[in-house]
Amino acid sequence: MGGEVCQTASVAEAPVRTSKNGLVTDGEGWFVVNAQDSRWREEGPLGSYCTFEGKRRFPHFGINISVLEPGETMGMYHRENGQEAFLVLAGECTLIVEGKERRLVTWDFFYCAPGTEHIIVAAGQQSAVVLAVGARGRGVGGGILYTVCKAAARYGASVARETTKPATAYAKIRGGLPRSRWIKCKPGWLPGTD
Repeated sequence: MGGEVCQTASVAEAPVRTSKNGLVTDGEGWFVVNAQDSRWREEGPLGSYCTFEGKRRFPHFGINISVLEPGETMGMYHRENGQEAFLVLAGECTLIVEGKERRLVTWDFFYCAPGTEHIIVAAGQQSAVVLAVGARGRGVGGGILYTVCKAAARYGASVARETTKPATAYAKIRGGLPRSRWIKCKPGWLPGTD
């Protein structure tokens, strides 16, 4: 029946707090937060994204919603030990996978098996919204390698030299960004929220 509490409940609700730029949770337990109300991170030519996390990262997987303007990329071309998955919620993208380009449109799903080289770039004339999920944990996630790719380089999404260091892969891009890049969700970013 609605409103009744089960006697076997053992996981408490995590507290959600209001930060300057949106809601975050720093505790353990379950929680509910709307993406519009969550805190977002602006990454310049890498778009903006919401992770739903606070100071504590989710232990088993990362999840985010990225909003990319045409030409913006979700990161640098890479491969990693953990599996990832991407779902285009709105717009159009170019997927560069194993050195080849593929068009993605709304509701296209890309499963990225461990070790698959890839990156996603917004295409078309309007912004793209992409849901991304990836594994975390020792021996599962991590093990990232940024590789050189001619197709990705055409979009500014390839390193010049192979590296395992994110700071090296993103040095040029993040060098011009302000230190704090946390922002609120902008009106019109998420489909159906205008």
